[in-house]
Amino acid sequence: MKYKYCYKYILSICCIMLIACDDYLDIDPKGKTTLVTVEHYDQWLNDLEVLGYVDFRLDFLGDNVDISTLTLPTTVTHYLAYLWEEQYNSSTTANPHPWGDHYASINKYNSVLVGIDDATEGTEEKRNSLKAEALLGRALEYLYLVNEYGPVYNSTTADEDLSVPFVTSNDVGESIPSRATVQDIYEHIIDDIETAIPDLPTDNSTNRFRGSVAAAYSVLARTYLYMGEYTMAAQNAQRALDNGDAAIIDFNEPLPAQKLLSLRPDVIYARQGGFGVEGTLDFMRMYDPNDLRIVMFYASFNGYSFTERGDSFVNYSILDGNRGTSAQEMKLIIAESAARNGDLSTALQQLNDIRMNRFSESDYEELESTDQEMVLDLVLKERALELPFNGLRWFDMRRLDKEGKMSTIQRYLGNGELISTLSPNSPKYTLQIPVQVMVYHPDWIQNPWEE
Repeated sequence: MKYKYCYKYILSICCIMLIACDDYLDIDPKGKTTLVTVEHYDQWLNDLEVLGYVDFRLDFLGDNVDISTLTLPTTVTHYLAYLWEEQYNSSTTANPHPWGDHYASINKYNSVLVGIDDATEGTEEKRNSLKAEALLGRALEYLYLVNEYGPVYNSTTADEDLSVPFVTSNDVGESIPSRATVQDIYEHIIDDIETAIPDLPTDNSTNRFRGSVAAAYSVLARTYLYMGEYTMAAQNAQRALDNGDAAIIDFNEPLPAQKLLSLRPDVIYARQGGFGVEGTLDFMRMYDPNDLRIVMFYASFNGYSFTERGDSFVNYSILDGNRGTSAQEMKLIIAESAARNGDLSTALQQLNDIRMNRFSESDYEELESTDQEMVLDLVLKERALELPFNGLRWFDMRRLDKEGKMSTIQRYLGNGELISTLSPNSPKYTLQIPVQVMVYHPDWIQNPWEE
């Protein structure tokens, strides 16, 4: 129990140091007097306030979110994200969301990677397992970072496009490396995961926030999807399903008695960070009126009529929003790969495997088509409906914009006044590096912003 209180104290110091340190890549170093045994490092990986969190502001960048009561001026950071503002906070002493959140997690994972070999009292197998979990967790954080602060992956330019620094130390005294290229970061992500797989646990069903073989393959699947390597994405998505026990929740049946993400049966690798956002009317109207996801995912002030802005919002009281990977995401990745490769029967089967759990038996109708473009559109629509407001829509918009599949998106005040526009091919699809970071690295090239 004495260690438990000391551990909490160290976490508090880390949070303070995140704001107070001289460099916003430098988070408080590991507590050398606290992280002594293998068990200490194991508990270090249970810090869900840092390691299990994905910044909810990502949701406010998407084309499916609305703020029907918005007025100006505003300094609320997620409102500024909603408006695609250049910076979310101009104060150089503020926390640079979401950059700082990711690097705080990376620092904790690096603390494991740097110190675990010297830890006492544990077996070599356990050390290797914890090291593998840290590699996987770090890889996921960099997958977010490269898709926030680097251009969409393009095989012809990725070795020149600037992304984020790849930091492997937890020492605040070490110099921060320069921005790596998009290609570099993706290679690091893939290498970290492939290195981790042989030593990862085969089962994380008692805590989905922790790493596993299935979790590693699921992150690889997402990685290859964002790279446009669809065959590799599908192969790894299938491995994620085959190497774990995650299964889609049937909304026709009673929900699991335990709603915690750590125990949810459909979750492969859990991450939290939900926020009760409003859906746009256009987005909410994409759902079939008989779709059970409407009442499972959303609450409504107006009987789900979708006639007025602000009459429906995400409801996490029924199912917690998972920002990590899931069985349904893997099936959607397989479906998209199949559709893009012309295997329409596989694509439709994957979609129908999901949809049969989202409609009552009397309302369910199988999707059918022999038109490749139509099937791909069905996949992308189903992806939007099944994975809303979990941090992924912005990344989908980025890659779809690269393909010319995104139209102009507009934002409105509560009174209906148009106040912001995101055009196709806009540089705003790549976030600017926070001013709080640039002030310490004035030699870095800032991402372009003007359209």
